[in-house]
Amino acid sequence: MAMMRLRREDPRVVGSFRLHRRLGAGGMGVVYLGSDRRGQRVALKVIRPDLAEDQEFRSRFAREVSAARRIRGGCTARLVAADLEAERPWFATQYVPGPSLHDKVAEDGTLRAAEVAAIGAALSEGLVAVHEAGVVHRDLKPSNILLSPKGPRIIDFGIAWATGASTLTHVGTAVGSPGFLAPEQVRGAMVTPATDVFALGATLAYAATADSPFGHGSSEVMLYRVVHEEPQLYGVPDALAPLVRACLAKDPEQRPSTLQLSMRLKEIAAREAQGLSEARPPAQRERIEQDRPTSRYPERTERVERPDRAQRTERIERRTAGSSMPRSAQPPRTGGTRPQPPRNTSRTNGRQGTKPGVRPTSPGRRPANPRLLRQRIIVFVVVTLIVALGIAAAQQL
Repeated sequence: MAMMRLRREDPRVVGSFRLHRRLGAGGMGVVYLGSDRRGQRVALKVIRPDLAEDQEFRSRFAREVSAARRIRGGCTARLVAADLEAERPWFATQYVPGPSLHDKVAEDGTLRAAEVAAIGAALSEGLVAVHEAGVVHRDLKPSNILLSPKGPRIIDFGIAWATGASTLTHVGTAVGSPGFLAPEQVRGAMVTPATDVFALGATLAYAATADSPFGHGSSEVMLYRVVHEEPQLYGVPDALAPLVRACLAKDPEQRPSTLQLSMRLKEIAAREAQGLSEARPPAQRERIEQDRPTSRYPERTERVERPDRAQRTERIERRTAGSSMPRSAQPPRTGGTRPQPPRNTSRTNGRQGTKPGVRPTSPGRRPANPRLLRQRIIVFVVVTLIVALGIAAAQQL
C-alpha cells in the first residue's frame, strides 16, 4: 500500500494513536497509518466532517461498528478501536502489509487459475464469518483486498457500513464501484450475503483477466450492463468460468452460498496446483530415482551367483570324470563365476606318478573321488591288520 506524507491539515494524533503517513482517501474519509504506545501499527480512518454532522449516519455507523466487533476470522482486518462520539468519528483496524489485489494484477499481470482459486477460497471463508456476524460488506472489490504474507485480507468495511440498509445515496446514485456492484444494489433493493458473492465473482474474474466482467465505460453504462447484460468471461480459465458465472447470476437466489463457494474453490485450487506439478518436468525426482539402489547389496548380488547343491554335485562328478582323460581330450572350460584351484590328478610335485593322485581339498569340502578314497581306506585297514598280526606272531616266537 502506497504511503504519503501527512499534509498540513491532517491531524497528528487521534485518540491514543499517533499518525505517521497517509494511506489513502475515499468517499467517506481519509485513512492514516498510525501506531499505539506499544508500537502496534493500525490503519485509522477518520470520517469526513460533513458526514460527521449527519446524526442518521452516526447511528447507522454505531450499529455496524458494534457488529464488526463480533467478526471472528483471519481473513479480515481486525477492528482495534473506534470512537463514535468524537467530533469526527473514527475507527482503527489492524494494519495489513502487502499490495492490494488491484495493484498486484496491474503490476505483475493476471494470476494463474490455482492462485485465483486459492485467494477466492480464503475470501469466501472470511465472508462466512462476516455474514455470521450480521454484516454485509457491500463494496468488495480488488482494491479492498490486501495480499498479506499470511493470506488475503478484506478491508474497508467502514465505507460499506456507511451506506446502511439502502444502497442509494440521497441523490439516487449507487454507492460502490460500478463494475463490482450486484444488480440488487443498482436497483436499491435490500442487500444480502448473496450481494457479496456477486462482488467476489467479479473480483475473481478481474484477477484472472485484469478487467471487470462488464468492461469499461461511464457509471451509467456500467450499471446498465450489470443489470441487463451477461458478464464477459473471456480469459477466465475453464476450471473457474462455470463457478464465476454462477456467482454473477442476476437472481441472488441462484448464486452459491459463501460456504459452497469456499468448498468448490478449495477443490479447484488443489486440482489446479496438482496439474501444475505434473506438467513441470520432475528432474530432481528422476535423479533421485536413478541414484537410489535397487537392492541392499547390489554389487554382491551382481558378482556372486551361488549354485544350489545339485549343481555343485554335478560339477564335482563332471570334474572327477574328466580327471582320467588326457589333458588334450578334455573340453576347454568356459565361463564360471568362481576361480577353481589347480588340479593334481596325474602329477605329484611336478613329477610323473604311477597312480592317480587325490585332488587336494579345502576344509569343509567333500573329496574329489569318494570311491577311490574308500578303496584306499580299505587297503590301509587291511595292511594295518596284516602288520599287527605279523608283529604278534613275531612276539610269540
